[in-house]
Amino acid sequence: MGPAKRVKAVRPGFYDAQMEPTGELRGLIVDWGGVLTAPLDEAITRWAGVEGIGLEIYAAVMQGLVAETDSPIHALERGELGPADFEKLLATRFQDQGLPIVADGLLTRMLDGLQALSEDMVGLLRRARAAGLRTALLSNSWGEHYPEHLWIGAFDEVVISGRVGMRKPEPEIFLHTAQLIGLPPQECVFVDDMRSNILGAAQTGMVGVHFTSYQETVDELEILFGLNLR
Repeated sequence: MGPAKRVKAVRPGFYDAQMEPTGELRGLIVDWGGVLTAPLDEAITRWAGVEGIGLEIYAAVMQGLVAETDSPIHALERGELGPADFEKLLATRFQDQGLPIVADGLLTRMLDGLQALSEDMVGLLRRARAAGLRTALLSNSWGEHYPEHLWIGAFDEVVISGRVGMRKPEPEIFLHTAQLIGLPPQECVFVDDMRSNILGAAQTGMVGVHFTSYQETVDELEILFGLNLR
């Protein structure tokens, strides 16, 4: 027999360590934007081009909002700040930079590029459920822009940050999601395109997989779960 397959994954204390599949994993939790959809930066780049916003200005405005005490972005993601109020705030920040951005519908325009879902990833999730895994979506929300009709049959549970008052990478939302699918976090794999979120999940005991492409992700998940997911 040849050597056992190994996988790059993130566990507490084993950041990006090569690890053997444990056989104990029974839950698959995935992000929305950038995992089930096109990368968020692609959607933002397209939107910014239409609106005439330079990416450096966009980055500076968003970084300023994140850095504020009681960050409006974090408040939006937890559902503490309504989308319409956030749109007004964000439009004002762009207007302060000399850009006449219309507040009404701003988030819808920004996230329009995330409406088409990856058939490969949705298919993988449906096959994972059919194989007996518990599945969940876990997304930080910027309002209600989710094409839920496109993922019917893919998830046992859907956790949207603004609906539950928690956000990634806070540990509470990972623990909440694992509880909903009836598993301890140590039996869950979490897939996200953002390192900070993967580390947050790993701190609760989950295995994290950094999403860079469908092919690499399905390769890693097949090794972790010991299943054919194609």
